[in-house]
Amino acid sequence: MLTDGAGQGPAATEPVPVALGDAFGWFSPGPGRRGVLLCGTFGFEQWCAYRSWRELAAMVAATGCPTLRFDYPGQGDSRDPAGPEIPAALDAIRAGLAFLRERGAEEVAVVGLRLGATLAALTGAEIDRLVMLSPFPGGKAYRREMAMQARLIDVMPDRTPMPQEPDSLMIGSFLLGPRTLADLARLDLASAERTPAPRILMLGPKVDALAERYRALGSGVETGPFPDLTQLVSDPLFSRTPDQTFALVRDFVAAEPPAAVAPVAPVALPLLPPLPPCRLEDEGWREEVSRFGPGLVGILCRPAASWSGDTVLVINSGRNPRAGHGRQTTRLARRLAASGIASFRFDLRGIGDSPDRPDGSLPLYAADSVADVTAAIDHLAATGHTPGVVLGNCSGAYQAFQALVGDARLRAAVLVNLYCFDLKPGTDVETMVRDTFRHSQSYGERARQGRFWRRILTGDLSLMKIARALLRDGAARFDRATARMPWRTLSAASVAGRVARLRRRGARICMVYSADDLGIPTVRAHFGEAEARVARRLGYPVEILAGTDHNLSRPADQDRVFAILQRVVRDTRPESRTDAAAEPAPPRQARVPGELSLHMSRSG
Repeated sequence: MLTDGAGQGPAATEPVPVALGDAFGWFSPGPGRRGVLLCGTFGFEQWCAYRSWRELAAMVAATGCPTLRFDYPGQGDSRDPAGPEIPAALDAIRAGLAFLRERGAEEVAVVGLRLGATLAALTGAEIDRLVMLSPFPGGKAYRREMAMQARLIDVMPDRTPMPQEPDSLMIGSFLLGPRTLADLARLDLASAERTPAPRILMLGPKVDALAERYRALGSGVETGPFPDLTQLVSDPLFSRTPDQTFALVRDFVAAEPPAAVAPVAPVALPLLPPLPPCRLEDEGWREEVSRFGPGLVGILCRPAASWSGDTVLVINSGRNPRAGHGRQTTRLARRLAASGIASFRFDLRGIGDSPDRPDGSLPLYAADSVADVTAAIDHLAATGHTPGVVLGNCSGAYQAFQALVGDARLRAAVLVNLYCFDLKPGTDVETMVRDTFRHSQSYGERARQGRFWRRILTGDLSLMKIARALLRDGAARFDRATARMPWRTLSAASVAGRVARLRRRGARICMVYSADDLGIPTVRAHFGEAEARVARRLGYPVEILAGTDHNLSRPADQDRVFAILQRVVRDTRPESRTDAAAEPAPPRQARVPGELSLHMSRSG
């Protein structure tokens, strides 16, 4: 069910949420007779492409074509499938086609991206037009490419590849289990004995052989390049929409029938029944989609049984849509609901399904994005779900800290891998993120590697870029070194001053870090190196999770965060809280296996 902050429905031009069995989707009605179904790719690649895929849906819908996009079962905001993942994905595509025809579409066009194109061609359903964007010829090719990408994407703090589970493949925290890999191995477009559609547009490299196969089966096939594929599906932070390619897609799926076809006299369209409410629910949880504030989109996940009265607010990390890195936030929300705790996951402006920022900039570490967090708190308060705890990872932790300081309705924040408490105005965030988070080693460390100098000699690495990075890193080190000087700590606007103020109102901060995370020196700089002193100042000891990566990709790492979050929610309930500013550091709870409290020694 979709509501806005006033409890009213969305504007007619906005897509509305729909349920397709286990799949969750967005439908944009239109007066056209040709419906368009967008079948995204899987996992990490779709996570990168999510925002652009939404833009493609809007481009197509603007032509008047009823347009539907969706998350496959087990991905995004959809339910977990009851059976194997690949058959469930095929069923979801068929359900999407049936939905469009039920809504009056006389023809249906399908746009498939990467593995989504492969799956769409194998459904056996009736499709009038098919766009295949860089399709995989089969599931084995998809698996090979994902295995190569996993070695680059999923790395431990020492930059070694993350260990993989036997007979499974994890990429970007998305896990392909043994049954999924086996089902993928059986996908093969070359063995098709019938064409998937009479008209096909195929864009991408190495598509000529498949195009000839479909022509031999009777399809009219157009081919072309996809020059901007890499910028769409390989970088979640800096993904770019391939405007020219998407314009070709829009024109193909929305084109009028050939001139040889006799025009049909216009007839009145039958009056369609209203869309049923979008019900997202399972045994332990129920979810409601809402728009609020400046067009923001979020999902409230509530327990199906009794509610404890607690609500956790979760903020985007980086440009990850509200489902989170590897769908972690969706899984966390439903796990919290099963334990009686509600949660709200939403998209800041510029992320997921929320509108663009007014200046078109990235939302990473944007100081004004805290207004979006405030809008979410206001929205929840109006529904009786005022959040007590806010959770954020990396850039989301930055926003969570700012929100905790500025909004007395929040009682605690769980800050995971916080890089910095503040960012100086005018900072080039994109350059900072590219240089800092892409390279856990300093330039000094890399200078001892031969490949570093080879990149300089070949012109691949600019000396000016290195100089700027060294100046920025030096300024950051100076800032940390002077963070605890009297002229800074005595200021009410300092980090220490703001934390002291929120502690006086009874709020607490729980900081969680992956081992060797780049943000750990920030804690030492502002609060010292004595563990007990840090715990008194924040309200909790800092937790270091040994053997984890920055994104907490593995299920065991996510279990640790879940246990910590549950503890913070329990500790900070109004009825269980005393004067937190006056009380000593909370007693240590039994450790979750693998958790290490932060040891502030010079050698540690």
